[in-house]
Amino acid sequence: MWIQIRIAMYETGLMIGHFEPLHLGQMRSILAAAGQAKTLHIVIMAHPSPHADFSITLQDKARWLQMACADLPFVRIHTTHEIELPLHDGFVDVTIDIDASNAKLQRLTEALNLPAEAVLFVAENHPLAQSDVYEQLSMPVVTTPLQPEFDSYAIARDPVAHWSALHPQARGDYTKTVAIVGGESSGKTTLVHKLANYYGASFALEMGRLYVGTDLGGSEIGLQYSDYAPISLHHAQAIREAAARATAPVTIIDTDFVTTQAFCEEYEGRTHPFVAACIDEFRVDHTIMLDNNTPWVDDGMRSLGTPEARGRFEQRLVDIFARHDIKPHMVDQPDYDARYQQALLLIDQHVYGKNS
Repeated sequence: MWIQIRIAMYETGLMIGHFEPLHLGQMRSILAAAGQAKTLHIVIMAHPSPHADFSITLQDKARWLQMACADLPFVRIHTTHEIELPLHDGFVDVTIDIDASNAKLQRLTEALNLPAEAVLFVAENHPLAQSDVYEQLSMPVVTTPLQPEFDSYAIARDPVAHWSALHPQARGDYTKTVAIVGGESSGKTTLVHKLANYYGASFALEMGRLYVGTDLGGSEIGLQYSDYAPISLHHAQAIREAAARATAPVTIIDTDFVTTQAFCEEYEGRTHPFVAACIDEFRVDHTIMLDNNTPWVDDGMRSLGTPEARGRFEQRLVDIFARHDIKPHMVDQPDYDARYQQALLLIDQHVYGKNS
C-alpha cells in the first residue's frame, strides 16, 4: 500500500537562529522546512551568551551550514550582526514583543529582498507559533515538527556532554587539540595511540618522522634547515584534518611545532622563523609534556640518547615554551602506565570538565 503525503509548497521560506552549535535536531528542522519551500533562506545570528570555552564566529557557523547544505542549492545562508534573537531556556510564559518582531522581520525582508508571500518557519512549540501571536505578525508562520530528543539549550550549555548530537560539520570547532610532546624515546607516539583508543579520538602523527620516510629516503642524514618549514606545514595540515574529522571532544597530536623548533635549534644551531610563526599561529589547546626520564631506546632514527643530550633537549623545549608563552602540563612519572593514567586525568579535567 502506498501512503501519499501532501505537503503545501511555498515559494520562499525564512528560518532564523543562533545555530551555536549546529546540531542534528536543527538540521532536521531545516530539512523539514526545505521540503516545503522552493527557496529557503537561513539567517544566522550571534549568540547572546556564547560558551566561554569555545570561540565561535558567525563565519564559523556560516561555514557549518554552507558545508552541510552544499548539495541543497535551494538553501541560502546569511549572517547578520545587526539583528539579535532573544535567548530562552524554555518557551513557557515567554512574552513576544509583536512590534519588535515585525520590525526585525521587515528589516530581514528588505535586506534579503524576500517576496511578499515569504513564510517564516519555526518549531511547533515556538512562541511565534501561538495563534494570538502569529496572527499579528507581518509574515505568515509555518511550523516544523518538534525534535524532542535534541535540547538546543542543553547542547549549547555543554557541547562536550552532547557530542553525538553535534552536526559533523560543527565538531571540528568543538574538539580540543592536545599535543603530546617530549624528547626522544619518551613514549610520545605510544601514548598518542593509547589516548586515541581510550577516547575514540582522531589524531595527527608526528610529521618529522613521516617526512624522513617520504622525502629523505628513511634516514635523517639528508635533513637540513630548509626541511623544517615543509615539516611544519605538513604538520599544520595534519592537525587541521584531524580536527576537521574529530570523532571525540579531544583530538590528539603527536608532537608540536615547539618540538620541531627544538630539533632545528639542536641540529642547525638557529631558530627557524617559519616554525616560530607556526607555533604562534597554529596553537593547540593543551600541551602535555613528558619528562625525559624513561629508558632511551635506539630505533635507528634517534641520536640524543646520552643523559646530557636528553637534558639539553628537554631544556630547549622548556625555553621555547616560555618564549611563546605556552604553559604545558607536565607528566613526570617514569612508569609508562603511570604516565598514561596521569595523561588521562589531565584530559578528563581540562577537556571533559571532570574534577575527580
